[in-house]
Amino acid sequence: MTSAASAERPSGAEWINQFAAKLGVRPPTEDEFTDLLALAGVAAHASERIAAPVACWLAATAGVSPADARRIAVAMVEEGQPRGEGPRKGQGDT
Repeated sequence: MTSAASAERPSGAEWINQFAAKLGVRPPTEDEFTDLLALAGVAAHASERIAAPVACWLAATAGVSPADARRIAVAMVEEGQPRGEGPRKGQGDT
């Protein structure tokens, strides 16, 4: 990527703020942002990278705060949750 192209790209925080505005919601606070990144890190390191965004989506869908979701994820890891079978391609498709 050229430096001109890099200069045109918004920072992560700018992109999140713009996306939040398009969705009609407030962007995460600094603490929420930190907790979301921590949740994503726990999910990715406890399983596969793809678990990171989906864990954040699940927390949001459940209405659980990023801090509480992070605590739940850390507790799962500390308890040594056995690996379960996740959704498979095509499962739930109509």
